[in-house]
Amino acid sequence: MSIDMTDRTAVERRLWEEIERHQIGMLGVVGAQSHMQPMTAFVEPDREQIWFFTRADTDLARHVVTGHPAMFVFQQREMQACIFGELTRHHDPARIAKYWNAVVAAWYPQGKDDPRLTMLQLECMDAEVWISQAGPMKFAWEIAKANATKHEPHIGGKANLHFH
Repeated sequence: MSIDMTDRTAVERRLWEEIERHQIGMLGVVGAQSHMQPMTAFVEPDREQIWFFTRADTDLARHVVTGHPAMFVFQQREMQACIFGELTRHHDPARIAKYWNAVVAAWYPQGKDDPRLTMLQLECMDAEVWISQAGPMKFAWEIAKANATKHEPHIGGKANLHFH
């Protein structure tokens, strides 16, 4: 699907759609002495927020009791994004119920009433988004052409998004 990378609204809409469709990315706290962790994302585009299930006793959750700068990295075949924002921890029974599903339940065998179950909220501030607009044939052509002409391939573009 071709997209005008200068159309902020279209890029942002595509970002939210892709995260909602694929959900998995890497979440980490900026400056923490720990690695990013794979997480399932639940997006709220109208609020420019992403929510994640976790346990209150994880390293990640301990870093964000009162909020901390964080990044969520999302990557699929045609889109890569790094979203920066402030991560806070919330015990939000309404959101737990809203996003609870069989996959989430598998990770939390004590169910929704697990006293350690909590959620992390990423209040999105900005993002860098790369979208490839080349299918396999165009990609191969652009790579061959770039090697022959010694110029970079043209397979997509990058956009910077600022939220709020």
